[in-house]
Amino acid sequence: MNISEVLLRPTITEKSTLLQEDGQYTFEIARKANKTLVKQAVEQNFNVTVLSVNITVNRGKRKRFGPRVKKQPDIKKAVVTLRPGDRIDLIEGL
Repeated sequence: MNISEVLLRPTITEKSTLLQEDGQYTFEIARKANKTLVKQAVEQNFNVTVLSVNITVNRGKRKRFGPRVKKQPDIKKAVVTLRPGDRIDLIEGL
């Protein structure tokens, strides 16, 4: 897997913005990505030092449309902890 394909998008939620104060950032990542690939991708793209990576897989919910049942896609997320003093500017102007 190519390093540029690992990080899909940053996750911007109320909880993730609170984690940013502690130096933790959340990203939606590719399904085949692992911790070492995520660490390499973040260090290469943002020029920071990563201390740890935690990965979760959020299963998609099932939605009913009359008699049909559809499943939303699964989402794989990574919470990346940076070295104290390092920052990633995800949203500028806030």
